[in-house]
Amino acid sequence: MKPQAVSVPISNTSYVKMMWLSFIAIVALVAQAVVVQARPDSFADLAEQVSPSVVNITTSTTVAGRTGPRGVVPEGSPFEDFFREFQDRQGEGERPRRSSALGSGFVISEDGYVVTNNHVIDGADEILIEFFSGEELPATVIGKDPNTDLALLKVESAEPLQFVSFGDSDTARVGDWVLAVGNPLGQGFSVSAGIVSARNRALSGNYDDYIQTDAAINRGNSGGPLFNMDGEVVGVNTAILSPNGGSIGIGFSMASNVVTRVIDQLEKFGETRRGWLGVQIQNISEDMVETIDGLEGTAGAIVTNVPEGPAKEAGILANDVIMSFDGQDVEDVRGLVRTVGNTEVGKAVRVVVLRDGKTQTLKVTLGRREDAEAAVPAVAEGPTDEPTEKEILGLTVTPVTESLRSELGLDAEAVGLVVTGVDEASKAFEKGLRQGDLIVEASQQAVLAISDLDGRIEEAKDAGRKSILLLVHRGGEPRFVALGLE
Repeated sequence: MKPQAVSVPISNTSYVKMMWLSFIAIVALVAQAVVVQARPDSFADLAEQVSPSVVNITTSTTVAGRTGPRGVVPEGSPFEDFFREFQDRQGEGERPRRSSALGSGFVISEDGYVVTNNHVIDGADEILIEFFSGEELPATVIGKDPNTDLALLKVESAEPLQFVSFGDSDTARVGDWVLAVGNPLGQGFSVSAGIVSARNRALSGNYDDYIQTDAAINRGNSGGPLFNMDGEVVGVNTAILSPNGGSIGIGFSMASNVVTRVIDQLEKFGETRRGWLGVQIQNISEDMVETIDGLEGTAGAIVTNVPEGPAKEAGILANDVIMSFDGQDVEDVRGLVRTVGNTEVGKAVRVVVLRDGKTQTLKVTLGRREDAEAAVPAVAEGPTDEPTEKEILGLTVTPVTESLRSELGLDAEAVGLVVTGVDEASKAFEKGLRQGDLIVEASQQAVLAISDLDGRIEEAKDAGRKSILLLVHRGGEPRFVALGLE
């Protein structure tokens, strides 16, 4: 017998479910196709679009002639005259000579403004801009900012120049495609592609906000642009991390949202004008939290010193913890420095500080950081002589004396306890305290004598605290250290 086909009726509900499943499958396939298409088959169109706005930069500098023999020749050596005579024959005597360097940049306006790195043009006598077409034009420096390693140049052209626009670097995500264009190793226009490897990298400056990329960046790429896939500049290629000077896939580009603020100021004023609060601050560590009344976490920045300036005039004190600035919560020192620097000079802002376990709001009118760069922080006054030396918590301390002040190069007004020795097996050594450090405060109170430090330690123990907060100066720079009492 042949098996008979059995017809099973499909209900309306089952039919609708099947249709929905089919629809979802189709949508998934379309979405997958879109994702695949998002990865470009070629960067040729983008490279062709942006290349006319990218420039090579050649600088020339007059270097003073050598006053002595080149090489390792001790002064007074019988070979000194021989080497000097050899250099003179080779034209390398005391005559000035020309030195040249190469870099990259990009045009940001049709009337000839060009962005590059400060280190590309710093100290240059002549700056020559070479365009993609081969045309060359001399450039003048409009302004530069060593803090962010940026410079703004200007060329005069009879014809409007092709230029590129800045994008929003905050929208760049880790994994996004980027394109680096420049003049690596003096080879001329070159394009390299990669992805955003990391965001918000800090290298060494107060205003750092670098995009890390694996797009090949080499010497000569400095000052060149990092493009997103829309042809917008999201970074200025500035530095690489490399053991041999060549690209190993770790490059850094200053984020465009930092660049645009700096360039706008350089164009308007020929210099930067950053806000200045007028405090010295440091981050709050986990072991410092327990020593500060009212503090619940490590967010904020603790004030270590208040020199003459806006903060002092507004009533901010050393030991205050800055919790909020101009309506923005303060997470750490880096964030506060960047926020203050980006705030308009002369603006009156509200600063919320934690003091003696309670918050206070103070109004501060910001100064200009560039005007205060050379300011020297003041140190509290007090008596200077106490001959006693004592070992406390792994530290050997003694009050400041005139001989110690001279030996350590301390200011005439410096007071406190000098660390003359540190037990290397102690917690004090683990915390980084070293011989020559100056203890200025303990538990946010001035320390002028050994008895002061002993008293603060006893008070902390009586209060059940496991550590004591010390304010320590080293080389004139203050910092807080939470030192264990056990």
